[in-house]
Amino acid sequence: MPVQFKDYYQILGVSRTASDAEIKKSFRKLAREYHPDVAKDKKKAEEKFKEINEAYEVLSDPDKREKYDELGPNWKSGADFRPPPGYGGFAGRPSHGGSRGGAQEFEFGGTGFSDFFEQLFGSRRRGGGGFTGRGGFANDAHAEPQRDIEGDILVSLEEARRGSLRAVNVSHEDRTETHQVKIPAGITEGQRLRISGRGEHGGDLYLRVRLAKHPDFEVEGHNLVYELEIAPWEAVLGAELSVPTLDGRVNIKIPAGTSGGQKFRVRGRGLNKESDLFVLTKITVPTKLTDGQKKLWEQLAHESKFNPRD
Repeated sequence: MPVQFKDYYQILGVSRTASDAEIKKSFRKLAREYHPDVAKDKKKAEEKFKEINEAYEVLSDPDKREKYDELGPNWKSGADFRPPPGYGGFAGRPSHGGSRGGAQEFEFGGTGFSDFFEQLFGSRRRGGGGFTGRGGFANDAHAEPQRDIEGDILVSLEEARRGSLRAVNVSHEDRTETHQVKIPAGITEGQRLRISGRGEHGGDLYLRVRLAKHPDFEVEGHNLVYELEIAPWEAVLGAELSVPTLDGRVNIKIPAGTSGGQKFRVRGRGLNKESDLFVLTKITVPTKLTDGQKKLWEQLAHESKFNPRD
């Protein structure tokens, strides 16, 4: 059935010719504004945050963005949409002829992705008929083939850190099933959650974890990286500064003489308690100076004996 078309460029507030840097900047601004941990209306913010994340998931990935752009700029936001079968190499819906006369479709709900995203990049069927382990062959003359189905599930970094329980709906051709899916603490990108026997005709359901993008952190394995902007005088003189973690803010000490690009480790604050948060320093210089400030910088330049080129 048709689904609502989503204009990912409009969602992020950027043009179709926006650079990767412009897309990332816009995502970070919006994600900070609508992050459920800081918004007053948490339910509304959570839905908006998922929408922003989905748009960034597509537009920050060169392959997904290219496929999405093949749809062209003429689709109107909110219009009904159904891609032609196999259009642009999209995954589409898994189907086969084993349903005795009709294609089998699988639609996911509660995974964090919209129906539109699922139609373009979503669920897949994998595997084939075989011994079921439940008393016979799945591909004998009187039984439908056992098949696994696979989809994506969007997991926030907070969920990955603490673990959670999610209700996921799987709509088959003739029924909808709801499964409680446990997301274990410490899970990371690309791992698959297996729900035994909940695929097609006794196969398994696999949900591949896609970590939601975060406005503050980059993910490196199980570790997190946070870019901390520091003023030149903080780098020279040292400072004690507050940085965010998934469990609240902590103070770290920046020693005197810190250079840009240095990393400081905050132990146990990564995606699990055995992984770490790395704080990457970025020295930011003021771009607008008053006359008085400019004179002070000139005085410092005159009196300083330091030359980084020596």
